[in-house]
Amino acid sequence: MSDNTDRISGLVAGLRHGFERGITRPEDWRREQLQRLRTLLLERGDDFERALHDDLGKSGTEAQLTEIGFLVTEIDHALRHLSRWMRPQRVSVPLAAQPAAARVVPEPLGVVLVIAPWNYPLMLALSPVVGALAAGNAVVIKPSELAPATSSLIARLVPDALDRRAVAVVEGGVAETTVLLEQRFDHIFYTGNGRVGRIVARAAAEHLTPITLELGGKSPVYVDGTAPLAETAKRIAWGKFMNAGQTCVAPDYVLGRPEVLRRLAPAIGDAVHELYGSASARNPDYGRIINDAQFERLLGYLGDGEIEVGGDHDATSRFIAPTVLSGVSRDAAVMRDEIFGPILPLVEVDDLDDALAFVTGRDKPLAAYVFSEDPGARARWERETSSGALNFGVPVLHLVAPELPFGGVGESGMGAYHGERSFRVFSHEKAVLSKPLAPDTLGPTIMPPFTAQKNTLVRRWLRRLM
Repeated sequence: MSDNTDRISGLVAGLRHGFERGITRPEDWRREQLQRLRTLLLERGDDFERALHDDLGKSGTEAQLTEIGFLVTEIDHALRHLSRWMRPQRVSVPLAAQPAAARVVPEPLGVVLVIAPWNYPLMLALSPVVGALAAGNAVVIKPSELAPATSSLIARLVPDALDRRAVAVVEGGVAETTVLLEQRFDHIFYTGNGRVGRIVARAAAEHLTPITLELGGKSPVYVDGTAPLAETAKRIAWGKFMNAGQTCVAPDYVLGRPEVLRRLAPAIGDAVHELYGSASARNPDYGRIINDAQFERLLGYLGDGEIEVGGDHDATSRFIAPTVLSGVSRDAAVMRDEIFGPILPLVEVDDLDDALAFVTGRDKPLAAYVFSEDPGARARWERETSSGALNFGVPVLHLVAPELPFGGVGESGMGAYHGERSFRVFSHEKAVLSKPLAPDTLGPTIMPPFTAQKNTLVRRWLRRLM
């Protein structure tokens, strides 16, 4: 084996040894780890802000809102509810099996792997870890190498803050991730794109390891004539252009009738000016594209429609202005792949039926956003479409509700987390049944030999079920 393989396999073996010794199981240990992580985020918040700015040009306020503060809120929620989540749940036992008692006992899975993406490199690295620690697991964290400043800071600070016997960070790129995926884990949690998601799924299948895949996709927006235009435009602009559009649940494109889109485009322009000013290239509240490859990919989309808003760009700083394209054809390149950048195509539809047919004829998105005051239209979107989430009147905001599941469906992912679901993702719900040996209620009823009396009892029971 290579040195890299030896190092990583030894690290995973060490974590498994710690888990098997029972280090992670006590509630006090879980609480202590969560509290330590919370303290780290607050005390070293300035360091994390700088790293996120170095990687993505992210403003300190946006870093606090969408990464650091988000994680602290999630930790607080877990600490508040952890005792209840850990408590065994009593369940009923059929009359035929009584007297007996049954309960569902949540237990940790073991050693889990969390593979993070680059777009929210702190929050998406540590948010699953909150659930994994709350559930009593040992964790390997693989930060994204495409956000090197944040990755380095996580690798330096997290192992010092948490219990090294149960938490480790592995930095690196494809080679290190490949070695990690060769190890046996008890759960793999991957956030990223579908291409790598398939690689993760194939590797996990070798060990029959359960997985959670948070993938993304083209999240549509539908706007009709009943929606108040100025507020609709502002909310679309906010959800689309935060983090320079590099958000998995960002609005990817807008569907609407031609007359609606004609009025919406300048309204989004007004909203962009209100949010970021006329000189967004110099605005510290507006982020940058992660790397040159992503920058060049995004520039290739600018010719796929008429530029109604923005279009300015600068390769030196990897700046692309908030941009709105009109007249985009349904088969344009910008409509084939997830954009993952600050470019918003407007796509004309004939009516609600046409919009629904367009969305349902494509891969199921991670989220769908509807701006309509028509109860019938809202009901049809809920009834006739499938997506990881469906929001009326606002994009993205479902992420802040911890008891709403966050996850995709079909091509946009499998499995969901946040709040209690994060705890459940990293837990096995063990069935436990206890029945006294006396009195013997099984022999006279369901055990052989099957006498005429037992046959009569069974058939009476079946008739009652009919």
